[in-house]
Amino acid sequence: MRTDPRRRNEPAGTLNRRGTSRAGRDRRGRGLRAPLLPQTVPAHMSRSDDFDRNALEAFADIDQHWHDRIADLDIAVDEIPRMLPMDPDSVQWPDEVTADGAVPLARLIPAGIDVHGRPTRAQIILFRRPLEMRAKRGSDLLELIHEVLVQQVATHLGVDEDTIDNGPD
Repeated sequence: MRTDPRRRNEPAGTLNRRGTSRAGRDRRGRGLRAPLLPQTVPAHMSRSDDFDRNALEAFADIDQHWHDRIADLDIAVDEIPRMLPMDPDSVQWPDEVTADGAVPLARLIPAGIDVHGRPTRAQIILFRRPLEMRAKRGSDLLELIHEVLVQQVATHLGVDEDTIDNGPD
């Protein structure tokens, strides 16, 4: 393989004779030169981005009514649940877990102390894949996430689920 002695000291990314960047070329087929879709197109969002948007929208209604009491509560999303039921034969879940039979949909982790002795905040973890599999359409997903969040917030605050939807007295 020969190298062009005229290009030996050129920095990467300089323009060649055709006006294209040497660093921007993909000669070996190892990837896209540019994004497949522009960011302004709705199809550009991934399924996880769409789920995050739905989760924020579903939580916004609850947060509007209960902001003062749930300011210390964090919402997180995980792909799949990494937990097993306490009793695999009867599938009994604790109150902190919202499940559809043997499959957990969300989990409430109460505030506490971590292994380094620092305080942690209470956290609701939504499991994306199980929730998406149970929703038939996009609007169903938003309603399902809202229902799961209502159950989890009610458990966190120690109130009835109907109270969460109606707002504090």
